Amino acid sequence: MDSGKDTGIDRPANLGNRQMGWGSDVIAETVRQLDLDYIALVPGASYRGFHDSLVNYLGNESPRMVVCLHEEHAVAIADGYGKALDRPMAAAIHSNVGLLHASMAIFNAWAGRSPVIIFGATGHVDAHRRRPWIEWLHTSKDQGGIIRDFVKWDDQPASPEAAVESILRANQIARTQPQGPVYVCLDVGLQEDELKRPVQIPPVHRYAPPASPAPSKESLEAVRAAFAKAKLPVIMVGRVSRDAHAWARRVKLAEALGATVITSSHNSAAFPADHPQHLMPLGGERPDGPDAQLIKQADVILSLDWLDLAGFFRLVTNESQSQKPLDATIIQVSLDSYLFNGFNPYNQALAAVDIDVLSDPDTFVTAMLEHLNGATMPKRLPAGVTHWLTGERAPAGKPGDKLTKTDLARAWMKAHDAALAKGRKVTVTRTFLGWPGWASNISDPLDYLGKDSGGAVGNGPGHSVGVALALKDSGRVVVGLIGDGDYLMGVSALWTASRMRLPLLLIVANNNSYFNDEVHQERMAVQRSRPVENKWIGQRIADPAPDIVGFAKAQGFDGETVSTQAALDAALARGIEAVAAGGRVVIEVQIAGG
Repeated sequence: MDSGKDTGIDRPANLGNRQMGWGSDVIAETVRQLDLDYIALVPGASYRGFHDSLVNYLGNESPRMVVCLHEEHAVAIADGYGKALDRPMAAAIHSNVGLLHASMAIFNAWAGRSPVIIFGATGHVDAHRRRPWIEWLHTSKDQGGIIRDFVKWDDQPASPEAAVESILRANQIARTQPQGPVYVCLDVGLQEDELKRPVQIPPVHRYAPPASPAPSKESLEAVRAAFAKAKLPVIMVGRVSRDAHAWARRVKLAEALGATVITSSHNSAAFPADHPQHLMPLGGERPDGPDAQLIKQADVILSLDWLDLAGFFRLVTNESQSQKPLDATIIQVSLDSYLFNGFNPYNQALAAVDIDVLSDPDTFVTAMLEHLNGATMPKRLPAGVTHWLTGERAPAGKPGDKLTKTDLARAWMKAHDAALAKGRKVTVTRTFLGWPGWASNISDPLDYLGKDSGGAVGNGPGHSVGVALALKDSGRVVVGLIGDGDYLMGVSALWTASRMRLPLLLIVANNNSYFNDEVHQERMAVQRSRPVENKWIGQRIADPAPDIVGFAKAQGFDGETVSTQAALDAALARGIEAVAAGGRVVIEVQIAGG
């Protein structure tokens, strides 16, 4: 056995002349034809046949195994990989118990529209063949039902031929816009039975995902006419692809329409932050200040798949958009309605829309530029608003006994700028709750990959490892900015980064508390005229305080703890250089409050 010390990939020995002889070989060969680089997994007996085929039939190549310590991490890694590259990664989950473990990460991938192809397994469907006790526990009559409300599609094929079709369909559906996770459950008997007849794998290009629907000429003309009459048009750029050509076309369209552009820290990088029409920093949890005033004054608003459009407007106007909608012409470009069902209101509040374009943003932008045919409109930007990069970007700090979130943001901005000055490209995998929009350097679609889509605590480490896997040969410095609770729930995902030799920097803001919930408890106490000073009870992560850096070192990372501005500045500089050289580092930043 080759331990793969240099690559983190185990190399099987003595494979000889490999022949397709078992049901799981058919499954593995079909997976290989999908051009998937990796499959993240936690081993389990329910898919031991598939596992054997990945190793002894495929040779642990195309896809390569990424071994994880928890099923939730396996899916989170695949989610991060998909978010960085807009293409699927596979994950394998052990029976119903592994699926229950992974369900939160699957929901998060669903909420983030991330393409993940998940292979599950169940004990023998034929009860007569089940091994006593354990295989009965690990068999579910409708295993896909556990997650059916938050995947695009699931299936449980019953023959090798059906498995071929199922896997081809899963790949097609996962990659079709809007993208999302799919689940294929493999019966033990299907995997482990010897083939009784030849099974064909058809040319997979004939089962490719369809192109996204193009906007009609009528809708394109309606959009053009609305912008031509607008006095203060705005483009809200939301969920878009990582494609560099699509990025450039987006900029070209904004310039042609002469509109102010706003983006959100909830979503991945969508528009260059220093562009003269991107007047304001990334929006955060709430629109406030200039961005709220801009929305109130705008007379035409184009949403390119903005997350929670009606909710955003309600935060601006304090009015329900079904009762007192915003007084502007609203243009919505999205395919998101294809995914709505009754399980969870992730469809968010209903927006009042005047021109509803059923298309993905990239397809729309391309079609709109063609429709304009080189025509441009004058810039109509808000009066009296200077670009947010003019003057001092960060607010002045206040000396205190402990660092604050603002101190950390300011230090990160300084370190990031220094890295860029050295020619280092940086990808921020995510930021934690309350991260300020002004602490950003976005000039490329891979500079920033957004916040946690499903609001899942514990997803951050695995998601960041997935991004590091996707970008491992890109020369980029991959950095995750996460909170202490998120880190502690998912810290063992870092072992996979060490195992795979993935450079990664995690900066952990540690306030030793579930502080967001302290804020909620304070609100409750004020509302009920009860003692505010008790808000901390049941919230603190202390006595004893978890060893943040110790956890990191146990997973093969280097790490250090900082609590002063000078130490923080030095640690960030060291961390970036270490990761640029191929290292893995966790920096614990002790901060006050939230």
